[in-house]
Amino acid sequence: MADQEQKTETVEEKPVEEQTPAPTTESSEETKAAAPETQPPAEIAAPPAAVPEASEKVEPVSVTGQETIAAPPADEAKESTENKEESKEEAKEEVKEETKEEVKEETKEEVKEETKEEVKEETKEEVPQEKPEETAETKKEPKDAAPEEAKPEEAKPEEKPAEETPAKEPEETEEKEQAREDTIQPAPAPTPQPTQTTGMGTVETGEIHETDPHATTPRTTANLEATATVKIVLMPSGQVVTLACTLGQTLQQLKDHFSQELKMPGNLILMMFDGKSVDENTTLADLGVGPNGTIQLEMQSADPVNTPIKTYRPRQEYHMPDVITVRVQTDENQSKDVVVEIERATRKKPYLGGYRHKKTGVLYHHATAQTVKKQPPPSQIPKNCRDTQTVQQKHRVQQTTNDTSTQMTGINVFVSNMEDKLIVPGKYTTADEHHSMILRKVIIIQKYHRRWLAKRYVEKLKEDKIQRLEWERQEELKKKKEKEERIKKEFERRMNPKTKEDFDLLYHALEKWRQEELERINGTSDGAERKAALCMLLDQETQLISAIGRHKLEADTENKDKRIQAFLNKAAAPKKWKGHDGKTTEMDTPYTIRAKELRDIYNSINMKYLTQDERLDVLLTLKHTVKEHDCKLTQEIIELIDREADLLMRGVREGNLDGLRKRISTLFLQYIKTPTFNPEAAKLLKVPQDPSALRKNIYFCPSCNQYLPSTEFALSSNSRTVGKCHKCTKIDNDARTRQDYSTYTYMLKMLRRSEERHGDGSRIAFLLQEQDLRYLVKKIWSRQSILSAWEDIFDLVLSRWDKHQEWSPWNCILLTKDEAAAHDRLVDLEEGYGQVFIQKVQQKHVLARNYFSRLPGMSEHLRVMANDRYTQPNGPAINGQQVPVQSKA
Repeated sequence: MADQEQKTETVEEKPVEEQTPAPTTESSEETKAAAPETQPPAEIAAPPAAVPEASEKVEPVSVTGQETIAAPPADEAKESTENKEESKEEAKEEVKEETKEEVKEETKEEVKEETKEEVKEETKEEVPQEKPEETAETKKEPKDAAPEEAKPEEAKPEEKPAEETPAKEPEETEEKEQAREDTIQPAPAPTPQPTQTTGMGTVETGEIHETDPHATTPRTTANLEATATVKIVLMPSGQVVTLACTLGQTLQQLKDHFSQELKMPGNLILMMFDGKSVDENTTLADLGVGPNGTIQLEMQSADPVNTPIKTYRPRQEYHMPDVITVRVQTDENQSKDVVVEIERATRKKPYLGGYRHKKTGVLYHHATAQTVKKQPPPSQIPKNCRDTQTVQQKHRVQQTTNDTSTQMTGINVFVSNMEDKLIVPGKYTTADEHHSMILRKVIIIQKYHRRWLAKRYVEKLKEDKIQRLEWERQEELKKKKEKEERIKKEFERRMNPKTKEDFDLLYHALEKWRQEELERINGTSDGAERKAALCMLLDQETQLISAIGRHKLEADTENKDKRIQAFLNKAAAPKKWKGHDGKTTEMDTPYTIRAKELRDIYNSINMKYLTQDERLDVLLTLKHTVKEHDCKLTQEIIELIDREADLLMRGVREGNLDGLRKRISTLFLQYIKTPTFNPEAAKLLKVPQDPSALRKNIYFCPSCNQYLPSTEFALSSNSRTVGKCHKCTKIDNDARTRQDYSTYTYMLKMLRRSEERHGDGSRIAFLLQEQDLRYLVKKIWSRQSILSAWEDIFDLVLSRWDKHQEWSPWNCILLTKDEAAAHDRLVDLEEGYGQVFIQKVQQKHVLARNYFSRLPGMSEHLRVMANDRYTQPNGPAINGQQVPVQSKA
């Protein structure tokens, strides 16, 4: 009784009362409804705010009507009653001291609100109930939690389950109810009363449990080492980052991780769950995530204006380089760098086991060396193999004797004949019959084998036929495509002529059209009507020639710029030569460097759309360059530069300065072409600088009355005089004959390439001109293949008649490309062609030899000159005199 009175006084001083929960509900549906809706009655005092986190203490009770009366303690638990009461008093005193400190720091209302929130988070399934001291009525408490989670708290900080005592009989409980009604004090030795949960309901087990009202409600136990999927939504970009985290990982650790990845302070990162901010010490398990579950969190910046959330970029995988440098310390204060080459292992390393760190749990695997195992040195001791140490062995088949015995029914022995077999001899086969049978089988095998060979041969023929047809189809498509490209290119040349050959093509087409119209007029009309048609034809021809002339002016302007750029690039090109190893060496000389500077200045003064400052800068650079030489040309250039600079400063429009700028460009180009100012230009000028050179190889053109070098004249194979120059010949062709030699130029180019591939010193093919080849193809070979009469000039080639002799007009044949390829594969011409065809070809060779009679002498003259050049010494010479060279010892 003294212990009970002392306990009562303690309870009166502290406003915390012990609660007596209802043991169980009679149905699972009542239990579910009682948990969230249970409210204390009006006469029961609310729990004080000073004790926010104290859980209830469960006492054994018995249900009598609507009142709940504490059950008497069990006999077996009386021995530990005093110890438990002392621990309870100590716990109450500690809670009281903590309560007083919290009341001083915060107001009672704020503590009350925080208490409700924390109780809701930590005890989600258990709702505590309190029993006031003045009344014996208690609230009902749901029992949804598992029996393992409801563990009372001892005097020690760790929670330990109390001893369980089996419930007594109802008679003993009724005998002690009268004594408990007077004081309504808690039992001195209560025991826990667990419940068993089945489905959604709670079933009473009859066991008694004890609950400490001042103990903190334990959190839900879960496997904190289990992993869960966490999806972080970066606001406001909306990027989703998925991580695999353990349930025990806190939000502060996630903040630290993203603080390092995003390079921003961790205090500016806010983590939110369901639109609400979450405490940093909250773990994923506290947020309700189960093992292998998924949760989505939002992350935003506390200062989105100055420090927004950046885009998350995962770290790239590290790749080991092929070569690394390792610093090795040789002495105490010395070290050297060693280059180590990494060899990639082509095989998978075997797993050789390892060990685990007991404290950290990190796994360490054994590794093998990356290099091949070093082979031991060969032994110096002579060794002999097994074959040399034993005698020679031979394997022979030997049949050993096998003793057998038979037994039959006798006087004292009975042998059953139930399993005996009766053997009847078959037909006897003679040796001739046996050999004839073998011959028949061999013939059958041969027939099947020959049939297999025939089938394979037929299949091979089919495959060859399919390949041949496919090749012919591809060749046909290729020829068709080449023809289309040629027609397209020719049409482009006619629409946009740029070169001399393009304009020759236009004039040739014009002449062809004029001849057709002239024949039509002569055949359809006469008299005055014919004269009127001819006048109209002349007017049309004049208009077409005028249009061609306009295209020629545009092409001349464009070609002039290209020629100038080609001249400047050639002058600025470095010197090149090939060494003995085949590599090309380039060298810049002072003259080429000077040519590069002049080329850059010329390109800069011709640039358009420059600002005023840029143009003045270019003019100033040009002025300083020209000032190096004082002559009439440079003075005129400087005067024009000053004039343009003055006009630019006065604000004159760009269009009014085009003529002045063109004069500056033309004079500076003349400056560049002067060998005195640009020494590299001397090698590229047509007019030689040495006057004595003008007296050599100079011929007179009777058409333009000019003396020109030999390079300006075209010499045919049968010409006896020099004739007209290139310019006069072109003018005469455009005005009268209007011949197009582009097709013959292409054919001549293909002929020379073919002779270069033979590599036997053929020279006559390189002496022919377009006019000579035109006569050979058109007059002698009738501009068609001698085999198939194919007339497309682009498909015809001039091939060697006898491939063992060099090409010449009397050793050639006009064929298509396919026919020429087949002709080159012939070994004997008499076997490939008939006698009539050979005589026909030889007749054409006689005509060609008569026309090109002077070519053999020209070829022989060139061959003699080449031999003389090769026989001359190649050593150094001064003024044509050979200088002796001392040989190396």
